[in-house]
Amino acid sequence: MSEKLERLGRLLKESFGDRIGEPLLALGELTVVVPSENYAEVMLQLRDDPAFRFEQLMDLSGIDYSEYTGYQGRRFAAVSQLLSLTHNWRLRVRVFAPDDDFPVVASVMDIWSCANWYEREAFDLFGIHFEGHVDLRRILTDYGFVGHPFRKDFPISGYVEMRYDPEQKRVIYQPVTIEPREVTPRIVREDSYGKGSGRG
Repeated sequence: MSEKLERLGRLLKESFGDRIGEPLLALGELTVVVPSENYAEVMLQLRDDPAFRFEQLMDLSGIDYSEYTGYQGRRFAAVSQLLSLTHNWRLRVRVFAPDDDFPVVASVMDIWSCANWYEREAFDLFGIHFEGHVDLRRILTDYGFVGHPFRKDFPISGYVEMRYDPEQKRVIYQPVTIEPREVTPRIVREDSYGKGSGRG
């Protein structure tokens, strides 16, 4: 299988040149990084060019690299998993948002319609905006949710909590009331632990 993927890697470099990064073959999978300014046109060609024919977008997800060990590049990326049924090969495509404060990459929803919900999920959980998406709104969290819960700097307890207020007879949002606590486990054992209780 690696011989086939090596051939795909060579074909990618011949077809796209400096519009893509160097294809990386590792652990039986081929990955290519595409600069954000080339992303939409490269993805369209990957679908339509008979040499590639990636008819299916199997998955698209966001990634926050802010705490990735030894990594010094851009913080947010959208990663797509493509499948060619014609050629029976797969490709992972990674695109980094150029701005860490307001991450934006092009939408591929017009290329693969199934990207609709995938991009909404990446927007909801990571705050990545997909330019050209016609209905970019939250899909997993509540409409009133504050922040993006898969970002590495999002607090485990969140920012707000909701509860039913019997006086107002409705659900309300309020600041989180959980008191900070030590989360390191503490084990306390008695001297007689494991020696039997002497009870019969």
